[in-house]
This record gives sequence, structure tokens and C-alpha cells, in this order.
Amino acid sequence: MAKYLITASYTAEGAKGLLKDGGTKRRQAAEQAIQSSGGKLEAFYFAFGDHDAFIIVDAPDHATIAATSVAINASGAVRTKTVVLLTPEEIDQAVKKGISYRAPGQ
Repeated sequence: MAKYLITASYTAEGAKGLLKDGGTKRRQAAEQAIQSSGGKLEAFYFAFGDHDAFIIVDAPDHATIAATSVAINASGAVRTKTVVLLTPEEIDQAVKKGISYRAPGQ
């Protein structure tokens, strides 16, 4: 399974729901959505700053995480961004690939 970092930011409506339901129920709702698509919630943290929550997910493929993201964003209560996470071993494989590249102006 691939790992993904999802950042979530609540809209005003989403924040009202958070005030009503609390953090535990929001984590449970996220976990249920992720599990229903075949993924697994690894971690869920609320935070201060530009993003209200950071979520780490295991999912079988990009389509699975995209489907989950579309469903969650369609609610209008939260905006998410997803980052694909790579292991050190995957980076080892990547740097061994011989890529030919010429920088602009060179």
C-alpha cells in the first residue's frame, strides 16, 4: 500500500460541525470514509496554523485516495490536499534511474 499525507482545513460550516461533534467523532468519520474505500487510517492529528488536521493514510492506489478526497471535499465542510509519501527505499530506487535533463539556459 502507498502512504499519503492529507491536510484538511475546515470551512465555517465544518468548524460548526466540529464544535457540535468534537474531534473524536471527526476522526471516526474520516476513518470510516477511508476504510470504505479500501484504505487504512494510520494517524489523525488536529493542529494550529494553516491546516486544521493532518492525516496519514495507507491506500492501495492513487485512484482510491482520489475517490476519498473527492467525496470529502464534495461535502463543502472541509478542503483537503493530498501528498504522496515516499519511503527512503523508494527514493533509493528513484536516484538509481538514469534521467537525462538539461536545465534551462544551459
